[in-house]
Amino acid sequence: MSALTQREHFEALAKAVCAATPNLDRTSLYLAAESSDFIRFNRAAVRQATHVLQANATLAVVRGARRASITVGLSGDLQEDARLLLAERARLAADLEFVPDDPWLLLPEVQSHSSRESSGQLPEVAAAIDAVRSRGNGHDLVGFLASGPQVRAYADSLGSRHWHRVESFNFDWCLYHAADKAVKSSYAGTHWSDGELDTRLQSAAQRVQLLQRAPHTLAPGAYRTAFSPSAVASLLGTLSWGGFGLKDRRTGVSTLMQLAHGDARLSTQFDLREATARSTSPSFTPDGFMRPDEVVLVRNGQAADTLNSPRSAREYGLAANGALAGEQPEALELAPGSIAHDKLLATLGTGLYVSNLWYLNYSDRQACRMTGMTRFACFWVEDGELRAPVNVMRFDDSFLRMFGPGLVGLTDRAEPVPNADTWGSRQLGGTTVPAAIVSDWLLTL
Repeated sequence: MSALTQREHFEALAKAVCAATPNLDRTSLYLAAESSDFIRFNRAAVRQATHVLQANATLAVVRGARRASITVGLSGDLQEDARLLLAERARLAADLEFVPDDPWLLLPEVQSHSSRESSGQLPEVAAAIDAVRSRGNGHDLVGFLASGPQVRAYADSLGSRHWHRVESFNFDWCLYHAADKAVKSSYAGTHWSDGELDTRLQSAAQRVQLLQRAPHTLAPGAYRTAFSPSAVASLLGTLSWGGFGLKDRRTGVSTLMQLAHGDARLSTQFDLREATARSTSPSFTPDGFMRPDEVVLVRNGQAADTLNSPRSAREYGLAANGALAGEQPEALELAPGSIAHDKLLATLGTGLYVSNLWYLNYSDRQACRMTGMTRFACFWVEDGELRAPVNVMRFDDSFLRMFGPGLVGLTDRAEPVPNADTWGSRQLGGTTVPAAIVSDWLLTL
């Protein structure tokens, strides 16, 4: 590993920068670093291969109720990085004279420690290229592989020290047929297996053959529908925009206000939680707060806890529970149900199978009503078998109805759907969800 992400490098910086300083009440240092391989494929061949090595440190100083911070890139040279951070600390300390008091500033009051080192079995670049090229031969495969270790670390002048290093990969790809018809698949985890890649590619290839059939035209209306884990994750991702935060709940703008007030109820099968301990997310925040192993958001279909950022916690007199400023989940986990994973289509019987959704948004936030489009390989199903692809359709339906009285059931196996965002850097966490069957899903055009 590069010095940019070595624990010794961070600890040396923390010792130099987070030492007690007479004119400061607190100094903290937060590190976000990665050493990632990015490979873009087109027609199963490499179109672009890049390696990104970066480390960004956020330095913050506090005096009374005043706080100032800055994020800088580190070079990997210990002396140079320490010099840069000490200079920035002095500048921030001077800037505090011009910073107003923050009435909602909340910081950890006690020293804390944590450490996680999760080594994986990541694909070597050359081996990954060979595996995709050989297995994708004969298919118009377009994909993107991101792989490598990621680090998050925290230290402060109270003596708190946290270290989090995980190795993971995520391979997203499509097997393209024609026009708007393609099969989207993914393979993510911590231990790469050529055999597992084979299985997933073969399954996708079988569905590409189905795309050659004449499409089944659906009229607007209500349909019994099976959603893949990926589609369920997309719906939960939309629900995360203002659904679970304490601030949204207390100000009445949460999309789950009807659930919070007891005016609506989700199915008793619906149990949702923020499960940090079972994800790749760190057990601490950039401000040094420890995160609970889990926060129950919905229990037996009823609203439970909220995600409380430090500022909201101070404002409303509650405890912070690991949420960041936006109070959006990072490690959602929907509990599995009782439908056998391999019996999803048989249980559906006749209806629609949705593999992917996109362009999701709210059509009515107060009613938790969502809209969006079907995408990629969605199929009409008869007698438990995929019969024909369906053309793109728009839906408009209430999440509270879909997963309330409309929820037929959830499969007995939940699958991880990682956060695949790479804007600026790779992200940690994701969503773990089963597939679902919903009755009367409303297609509008």
